[in-house]
Amino acid sequence: MPYLVAGVLLVAASAAGVLITVTQVGQRSPVLVLARPLAVGQVLAAGDLRVASISVDPGVDVVRADQSQMVVGQSVGYSLPAGVVLSRAVLGAPQTPPVGQGVVAVAATPGQFPPQLTLGTTVSIIHHAGPGTGLSAVPALGGLWTAVVCGIAPTASDQVTVISLQLPGEAARQVAAIPSGQLSIVAEAAGGR
Repeated sequence: MPYLVAGVLLVAASAAGVLITVTQVGQRSPVLVLARPLAVGQVLAAGDLRVASISVDPGVDVVRADQSQMVVGQSVGYSLPAGVVLSRAVLGAPQTPPVGQGVVAVAATPGQFPPQLTLGTTVSIIHHAGPGTGLSAVPALGGLWTAVVCGIAPTASDQVTVISLQLPGEAARQVAAIPSGQLSIVAEAAGGR
């Protein structure tokens, strides 16, 4: 009989321990998440934010849902995709391009870039000699570069889209030297080739 009582008490204690652990680990907090992509320098509006419930470790820099009035009206220092958990570290003066990086704008027409291109996409920039001549690396310029899309601005006519690309400084200068119409932009899987 004493072993039966001890066994029941051990099972009850174990169940209580599991319950406490699960509630501690699964405790979620409402935080602010970006509802849509934002470009560097853009001012946060209430419509740019949504609330998500996530587990947050102590010391992690997140903006709680009840602090939305403190961040609305502030600008973001980086281009950010939708779904990013908002932190105070991304707010403030524009922080792009980072040291050693450059941002170059390229005018691309339909067919030179994937139409589903979005902010934050890693791309390859391929220089080709001209329309109808096929791809050819240009040794003086390097011919192929990897960049991250940091801005997309269609023009009023929809015939040209200006795409801002961030890449190392020297590479940005090389891409800027490519004549209009002589490049293609290829979307890459996250993490590169």
